[in-house]
Amino acid sequence: MKPPLLLIGQGSQDDAYAAEFGRFVHRLRCRLDQTGADVSGGYLERATPRLSDSVASLVARGHHRLVALPLSLSRVSDDFPAAMAREQQRHPTLMYDYGRPLGPDPRVLALLAERLNDAATEISRPRPLELAGARPRLRAVDSLPPEEHNAHVEPGDTAVVLVGEGSTDATANAEIHRVSRLFWETHAYDFMTVETAFVSVTPPGVPGGLERCRRLGAKRVIVVPYLLFAGGLLERVWAQALAYGAGHPDLDIRCAEVIGDCETLADVVIDRYEEALQLVPRP
Repeated sequence: MKPPLLLIGQGSQDDAYAAEFGRFVHRLRCRLDQTGADVSGGYLERATPRLSDSVASLVARGHHRLVALPLSLSRVSDDFPAAMAREQQRHPTLMYDYGRPLGPDPRVLALLAERLNDAATEISRPRPLELAGARPRLRAVDSLPPEEHNAHVEPGDTAVVLVGEGSTDATANAEIHRVSRLFWETHAYDFMTVETAFVSVTPPGVPGGLERCRRLGAKRVIVVPYLLFAGGLLERVWAQALAYGAGHPDLDIRCAEVIGDCETLADVVIDRYEEALQLVPRP
């Protein structure tokens, strides 16, 4: 039997994100079950299942070696190795190998291109905040008049804003700029530009990225979240785009979806898992 795969999430109190994380873990469990590999997922903080609970469950089922893979698009913080070191103290027989973060894998960039193309063809815009349960959420709807639906804008007049989470770690922020450049040269070369923005913590924010595109002469801007799953961060991206668009009605602003739970993303994770297995000594 192969060592189990442990997916590690940073953690969020957002129910939508947690639900999609759970669906993705289930997808991987179904895929790897054919090879006899167990799959579990846990969060570092703010959400359940906690990483400590997932590790304890794996150990209780007789697993004493595993592959720990941060489910992250960007540079992994020191929180991940510190958390696994604590688990090793709790379970002295536990051994683990790290899988590489997903990063700008060519398949991840291809998924971003799909989300970009969907946003370009569906002509959807975020509509105003509405209450869904006890919290405000955004919905993407076709809210333009028919004559504007048919307006043609050349790719050369269309800019892209790729939006990352934002971090106090300058290296992590620089990685998002690198992804923007890679994305422009590999999948968005027909567009005017691919600018970088961040949801929070570090500038430029989404309005700053949109403003730069407007000043460059863009007639249309497509906001592409560099995020794995839907949830509060996506809502913040859309809300910032909506607020900017309210003051610039002549600029056609569209918002793409996140990468999301899908087979291609699962392919990338499984490849990271298999790669890490090469470091595991054979019995």
